[in-house]
Amino acid sequence: MTDGVIPLLDLRQIGRTPPVPHPLPPPRPGPWLDARGRPLRDLRISVTDRCNFRCSYCMPKEVFDKHYAFLPHRDLLSFEEITRLAGVFAGLGVQKLRLTGGEPLLRRNLEALIAQLAELRTPEGQPLDLTLTTNGSLLARKARALRDAGLRRVTVSLDALDDAIFRRMNDVDFPVAEVLRGIEAAQAAGLAPIKVNMVVKRGTNDDQIVPMAHHFRGTGVVLRFIEYMDVGMSNGWRMDEVLPSAQVLARLREDAELVPLAATVEGETATRWGYADGSGEIGLISSVTQAFCGDCNRARLSTEGRLYTCLFAGDGHDLRALLRGDGEHPPRSDAEIAAALGALWTRRGDRYSELRASLPAADSGPARRVEMHYIGG
Repeated sequence: MTDGVIPLLDLRQIGRTPPVPHPLPPPRPGPWLDARGRPLRDLRISVTDRCNFRCSYCMPKEVFDKHYAFLPHRDLLSFEEITRLAGVFAGLGVQKLRLTGGEPLLRRNLEALIAQLAELRTPEGQPLDLTLTTNGSLLARKARALRDAGLRRVTVSLDALDDAIFRRMNDVDFPVAEVLRGIEAAQAAGLAPIKVNMVVKRGTNDDQIVPMAHHFRGTGVVLRFIEYMDVGMSNGWRMDEVLPSAQVLARLREDAELVPLAATVEGETATRWGYADGSGEIGLISSVTQAFCGDCNRARLSTEGRLYTCLFAGDGHDLRALLRGDGEHPPRSDAEIAAALGALWTRRGDRYSELRASLPAADSGPARRVEMHYIGG
C-alpha cells in the first residue's frame, strides 16, 4: 500500500516584487557575488509548467490529474519578456541559459525563443551557453529545428532502459524506445555533448544503473546519476528511497574501472568519473548526501516570471511586475531591473542542502518548497 500525496499550498501565488534601489547604483565591473561569495553564472528558465509525463518524483498523477489548474497562457512570460530578462541577467554575469519546464518542448514555437536567446551576448561579447533539458518524448521530431535555431546542447531525462520500468516511472505508458530515438536524433543534429540524467530511487530503478552505463558507454553521451531529492511537497519523498551516490559509484566500479576527472567549470553540480580505457564518462549529482551549496551559482526563473534563488525555495520574487508594472509602479527600465536583481543576489544566502544534512532524520525541513515542474530541475 502506498500513501497518497496532496499539495499543501499553491506557491505560485507567493512572491514579492523586488524593490528597485533609489538612486540607482553605478554600473559595477566583475561578477555580482551573493552573501556567501558565490557569483551569478547560470540562469534556468522554465518555459512551461506543463508536462506530458507524470513521474512520481516530480509530478505524481495523484496530484497533477486532469483537474489540476495549470497556469493560463496570459500569465506566462512572452518570448520577448524572457529574452529581455535573460539579457539583463547576462549583464550581471550570467554565462549559461538552460531552458526547462515542465517539458519545454510543449511550449509552442519554442524555436523562436531559442533564436532570440542565441543573439544575446555577455558584456565581453561572447555568446551565452544555450542548452535545454527535456524528457525526450518530442525530441526526435524537434532536434534539427532546435539546433538550426541556435540551441547548442541538450540534456535528456531517462530513468530506465527496461521498457516496463520506464513506463511505470513516467506513469503515462510512454515507451523508452521513443526517448532513445530522440537522443539519436539530437546526436545527428549536432546537439553535443548530450547528457542523460537518471534519477535513482532505491527499490524502483536502481537495478538499471549498470545497464544504463553499458548502453551509453562509448557513445559520447555523458550519463549522470542523480540522487532522489526532496524537491517540492507532493512527491512523498523519503530518505530510505535515496540511494547515495557513493553506493552508485561502488556498483559501477564493480563493473568497470573508473578514474576521477577534474571539474570542467566552477560550480558544476556533478562529480565526474571517466572510464580508464577512455570510452566515456559518468557523473554523480549528490544533492542529498554531499551538498554542493558552497559554490552554487544558479538562479531559476519560473514560467510566469518569479525568480527563485534555490531549487528548494518556498518564496519567489516577482519579476513580471517589474516588466509589466504592478499598478503601483510603471514598467521598469533594464537599468532598474538590473539594480533590483543585483541587490537581490547580493543578499542571497541559500544553502538548503547543507542545512538538511544537519536536521534530525524525522525532520522534513522547511514547511513549504516550490514544485520542481514549476521551476525546472
